[in-house]
Amino acid sequence: MATGFFAGHIAAAMPSIYKDGAGCGACFQVRCKNTTLCSSKGTTVMVTDLNKSNQTDLVLSSRAFRAMAKPVVGADTDLLKQGILDIEYQRVPCEYGNKKMSVRVEESSKKPNYLAIKLLYQGGQTEVVAIDIAQVGSSHWSYMTRSHGAVWVTDKVPTGALQFKFVVTAGYDGKMVWSQRVLPPNWEAGKTYDAGVQITDIAQEGCDPCDHHIWT
Repeated sequence: MATGFFAGHIAAAMPSIYKDGAGCGACFQVRCKNTTLCSSKGTTVMVTDLNKSNQTDLVLSSRAFRAMAKPVVGADTDLLKQGILDIEYQRVPCEYGNKKMSVRVEESSKKPNYLAIKLLYQGGQTEVVAIDIAQVGSSHWSYMTRSHGAVWVTDKVPTGALQFKFVVTAGYDGKMVWSQRVLPPNWEAGKTYDAGVQITDIAQEGCDPCDHHIWT
């Protein structure tokens, strides 16, 4: 999933940001506070993994780390040598232009008894907190369970074409986003399908900006 997004500007985040996987896919603007080497703009990263270290809030890819440098020859290399930096960061909406959200069927899926999916290109500033699944045209919905990270699974896979309802955080509450036809009857593991919808909502949360530490 990770390296194709944001040109490799990705990060692992501490548990309070990763939120047992609910924070996977969240976007943050990050800038470092070394005025000699760091630009005032910083860069935007997407959280793709859990940072198990208690030393830092975020572990940035080297590409993202270097992107915080001033646009001066050699500044990115000098910044990378610092290793650990004082930074400030804040959550920002993920933006993918006109691209719709997609559903990727994970390789672990085994038709017809087991389905594992991952959401890609989820816009806005939200978290998916529940997913329901049903056959297209049916009102019999069943819930999926978060397996790990951004992966949701079910061992009660409906037959035929499949539709989804995504419950996401929005404002101070939540909302349901209905994707009425996503997976075809002959869905295949390893393939990605257009969800036909996009999320643009902004969830309200505290702490912005935050002063913390990161490292590469």
